[in-house]
Amino acid sequence: MTDKKEIIHSIDLPDPEYNDPTHIYPPIEEMSSNTKPKFINRLKHTITTKDGWFGDYDYGALCMPRIPCLKREIKQSTFYGPNDSMPIVLAIIMGIQHFLAVVAGIITPTIILSGEGSMNLNLDQETRQFMVSVSLIVSGLMSIIQITRFKIPKTRFYFGIGLLQIAGVAFANMPASQAVVSNMYKNGHCPTEVLSDGTINYLPCPDAFGAILGTQMLCALLNIVISFMPQRILRNMFPKIVTGTVLVVIGASLITTAMKNWAGGTGGCMDRPTSGEYQLCPNIYAPNAQAWGSPINFGIGLAVFGTILLIEILGSIFMKNVSVVIGLIVGCIITSCLGMFDTSSITSAPAATFLWVKTFKYSIYPPAIIPFLFTCLDMMIECLGDLTAASDLSGLPIEGKAFEERMQGGLLCDGVSIILSGLCSTMGVITYSNNNGVIAVTQCASRIAGLVCAFLLIICGVFSKISAGLLAIPNPVIGGMTLFIFSSVGTSGVRILGYLDWTRRDRVIVAASLAIGLGVTLVPDWFSYVMPTTTNEAAQGFYDSINTIVETGYIMAGLISIILNIILPADGKQPASINERSLSGSSRLYHDQQKDCSVIVIEDALEKKNSI
Repeated sequence: MTDKKEIIHSIDLPDPEYNDPTHIYPPIEEMSSNTKPKFINRLKHTITTKDGWFGDYDYGALCMPRIPCLKREIKQSTFYGPNDSMPIVLAIIMGIQHFLAVVAGIITPTIILSGEGSMNLNLDQETRQFMVSVSLIVSGLMSIIQITRFKIPKTRFYFGIGLLQIAGVAFANMPASQAVVSNMYKNGHCPTEVLSDGTINYLPCPDAFGAILGTQMLCALLNIVISFMPQRILRNMFPKIVTGTVLVVIGASLITTAMKNWAGGTGGCMDRPTSGEYQLCPNIYAPNAQAWGSPINFGIGLAVFGTILLIEILGSIFMKNVSVVIGLIVGCIITSCLGMFDTSSITSAPAATFLWVKTFKYSIYPPAIIPFLFTCLDMMIECLGDLTAASDLSGLPIEGKAFEERMQGGLLCDGVSIILSGLCSTMGVITYSNNNGVIAVTQCASRIAGLVCAFLLIICGVFSKISAGLLAIPNPVIGGMTLFIFSSVGTSGVRILGYLDWTRRDRVIVAASLAIGLGVTLVPDWFSYVMPTTTNEAAQGFYDSINTIVETGYIMAGLISIILNIILPADGKQPASINERSLSGSSRLYHDQQKDCSVIVIEDALEKKNSI
């Protein structure tokens, strides 16, 4: 246990109020290596003392909601570094917080992709339960590896980052996977049938998931190779203008899926047929099923989304960290009261499961190679940002040799994780950014809390009744929850773009990239009839590859931004007055604040001079 203020002053750093973001803080493990008690004494102290169980953490600040017009002085909580020991109760509470912060995001891609619709796999409930369980188990296992970190024998390279970083199924999997599945239904690789009322029924297509896994594992080799490259090369390859634009389009493409689920689902009921089993969502056999876009579905999704926002306004630190889960619970309570919660799948689910209980037929789908290469590159970009933030929040340097070693280990671990997750029958698992927010507000970066979270993920995955319960949640609840989660992905892109200087060149690149990227997302079949249809399998495979690339919004946005960033000439230097007039958004706000601060400083100086 280490007090953050004591750390700063004991190593003779600048005043904490100076808050220099460029200053490099020594690794915490170096600071406290001489003060660690022996293992036996430390274990005895932890088990037999009140301090070992509870410590002096401000639990009240963690749980106290924000009440308007009521000011409460909050005690400065103790800072726990990556290698600091923690009180037992606090470690469990922090682990639960991290678990609740990431669990909804981990299961969401699997729940959506395995569900109904022309872009999803339409799998049976038993297979979907297994897939959700596997995603939780693999996320827990890869989190443990990422957190512990070890050096590869007889090399200078590392595996893992050694910080509190939880791994989970990446949202970047979704756009490319759905584009591939949609293409496979169109060209006959996945089966369909026409019902008596003319509605197209998309039949289960587990082989498509095997193709997704096989292709993604092949493409993940690129991540492993790139992980050994110097960090400066990676930053030049993926500048802010590219990464920000890609994340905005990914968020937009995911939001469409969330909105469809909010209204009732992504299956055949979206067309609102007047007869047949899809008159209601998800079908007429579901308990108290409603028509797609009905007022009840709208109200349920609104209740979930509104609860999340209400928690952000009034909730305590703990509640804000788990606001998505609280919204999910509120939605489940409402749908249970309305009789929409189907518990039959929970009753029939096995008590426990594990990896490889079910398997998929692996294959390489050539049209999906380029889309998944972009997906893997995007995962690597996300990993760089997440690990940099984790290092900063943990009080460790964000440049220099130690930082580059951590980044190399983290990127390598993510690349291998994508391959291992594919072998375990789940989509690519990489580091998550959700838990960085928990670290920031709780002042706890101890890896012990991360290990608690990882074990909770594994336990929830093994006991398949939990997965069955998650799959039984009605679509409007999932839609209201995922709308908030997916919009956060786009918001991350906006935040990155906010760091641009917004010169004319920047505006042209972003505008052109978003024009095509968002346009493709809004009208995904605009290119469907451009390429010819042929009986030659090789030629048709090539045409399908082009269709998949052009009809995937974030790939087009990434390609256009990369090409324009290379070929557009740089703007010449402008006078300061012109630069000031061209500022907008966050840059204008920051500039005005800095100018106001300068005026105040000058006025104070003149006032002191006059008084003398």
